[in-house]
Amino acid sequence: MSILIDENTRVLVQGITGGFGARHTRLSLEYGTKIVGGVTPTKGGQRFDDKVPIFDTVGEAVQETGATASAIFVPPAFAADAILEAADAGVQLIVCITEGIPVMDMMRVKALLADSKSRLVGPNCPGLVTPGHGAKSHGGCRIGIAPGYIHKRGNVGVVSRSGTLTYEAVWQLTRLGYGQSTCVGIGGDPIIGTSHMDVLRMFNDDPETEAIILIGEIGGSAEVDAARWALTHCRKPIAGFIAGATAPAGRRMGHAGAIVGGEEDTAMAKQRILAECGIAVAETPGVMARTLLDHWGK
Repeated sequence: MSILIDENTRVLVQGITGGFGARHTRLSLEYGTKIVGGVTPTKGGQRFDDKVPIFDTVGEAVQETGATASAIFVPPAFAADAILEAADAGVQLIVCITEGIPVMDMMRVKALLADSKSRLVGPNCPGLVTPGHGAKSHGGCRIGIAPGYIHKRGNVGVVSRSGTLTYEAVWQLTRLGYGQSTCVGIGGDPIIGTSHMDVLRMFNDDPETEAIILIGEIGGSAEVDAARWALTHCRKPIAGFIAGATAPAGRRMGHAGAIVGGEEDTAMAKQRILAECGIAVAETPGVMARTLLDHWGK
């Protein structure tokens, strides 16, 4: 099993004809992802690389292809409307890769999605990968921009605010011979659709996932909330890493949400709380996988 996506997930790409969207659509197709359609207004009726049909609207694409997931590669000014269009069309999983969406736009999206059956992952995220069982894990599902070739099918779930640290954790696990069930990059913006706690709940309920790596940053309370939930609810070993330990106080570092605003927002506070909640804390990003395996008894 896996969470959120698998090899049968039918995926749309909003912004499929843009440079970034096109490049990653090709990589996802190569990985084995079932890309069943693309959406670019005014280009309906065309085909992407003579393979994937393009539609003018998400509603048309869903009706014609039966897609249940969408990857959004749309410029920031239009990305919020793209998310809402996908939700209006009944897309179950919306993965927004776009960075730089205005906070006010995301406040509107968050409010409107509150009563929706659609789940948003992101924005400003690397997306999701459920590795396949074939050579180089081909035959799985890759939605977003993560390098598929570093993944290996296995039993470790990864959830992270950081794209590059997600890849680092995955590569460490793969090199040590441990694969992943699903890897979820939730995004580094202040307002996102799916939280660390949401993903921990799914991993906890997933019989294939036996252990978890949780990667966070300074700023916000998401990692602390997840750790406190895990203390009493999660039955599986977790290793955590918090980025930003050397960040100057009050300065945003990298992600829009990575700014310390309260006592529990600092790296040291988060590390302490994670440890108090039974999570093994990696001191540096280079030992994330090893920290998990030691905690797991492997």
